Amino acid sequence: MVTTISIIFVFGLMVMVHEMGHFFMAKRAGIKILEFAFGIGPKLIGIQGKETLYSIRIFPLGGYVRFLSAEEIEGDKSKIEEHELYNRSFESKSFWRKTSVIAAGPIMNFVLSAVLFIFVFSWFGVPVQSPENVIGTVMDGKPAAVAGLDNGDKILSVNGVETPDWTALTSQIHVKAGEKLLFEIQKVNTGEVIVVEIEPEKDEQTGRGLIGIMPVVQNEKVSVIKAAQYGLQQTVEFTRLIIVAIVQMITGEMPVELGGPVAVAEVIGEGAKQGVANLLGLTGILSIQFGILNLLPIPALDGGQLAVLAFEGIRRKPLKAEKKGLIQLTGFVLLIALMLAVTYQDIVRLLTK
Repeated sequence: MVTTISIIFVFGLMVMVHEMGHFFMAKRAGIKILEFAFGIGPKLIGIQGKETLYSIRIFPLGGYVRFLSAEEIEGDKSKIEEHELYNRSFESKSFWRKTSVIAAGPIMNFVLSAVLFIFVFSWFGVPVQSPENVIGTVMDGKPAAVAGLDNGDKILSVNGVETPDWTALTSQIHVKAGEKLLFEIQKVNTGEVIVVEIEPEKDEQTGRGLIGIMPVVQNEKVSVIKAAQYGLQQTVEFTRLIIVAIVQMITGEMPVELGGPVAVAEVIGEGAKQGVANLLGLTGILSIQFGILNLLPIPALDGGQLAVLAFEGIRRKPLKAEKKGLIQLTGFVLLIALMLAVTYQDIVRLLTK
């Protein structure tokens, strides 16, 4: 139940904030909005406002804001009415106004991320790594877990070399990938000192030896100003890391790893189990990914529309409505095909665990 509520909360928040960016920027530009929809597919609930239909649709995995287009203006109206309506259509606006309306959605996802990080840091505190040689987390399936190490165990030495702090501990492990090492461990429950043999795995990206442990992390209270600083830094850093990862996947420097809705739902469920702070922080990271995804120049996404607007701006002539429709349809079909493929992959992965 908690997982289901968390999934609806995370997806709903990201989509609503994204579409609100389009909505308010379109209002500011004087564009008539025909519908503000949360979700996709058949309509469940609809409330007709003065000129906008506010609807909730059956699949809560997206949403959209439908603007008045020039093609929808009926020909049986008077010339004055047609002119007034055309002036409120998306096509009638300048290049910069149209661009700002389309870009506002992804931009709001980055804003949401920063707000969430700032809230988490100001309310729960900033996570600070403890310098102690105590294990905070043992990662499932990694060498440390296989050897029977537990959260809270203290690592006293590695191959006879004392490790009084976390830096001394990691310096011994990182340089000895693939070597069998003797770890002197003080167990957290009994205080008993035991010796276990562990062989660090080699990390393919860094070349370092890793056994799958993380240090103890404590939350340190900071001022709102400091929280804002850390929140903005976190947003920028995660944005950089995600962009670098995408570039490396495109260039073949790292394997292509795509996760669909099933994988995202699984991650959200795990985040929810770890508490509100972790769930909000995870939502911030997913919101950045959602913003970057929408900025990719793929038809049917905001980035695809921005690419079409840029093309029209360069040629100083709009594309015909039929061509735009074909581009959008092609992009939509490819996007659905990709989503089905990664969802199938997610399901197979879950079944073969």
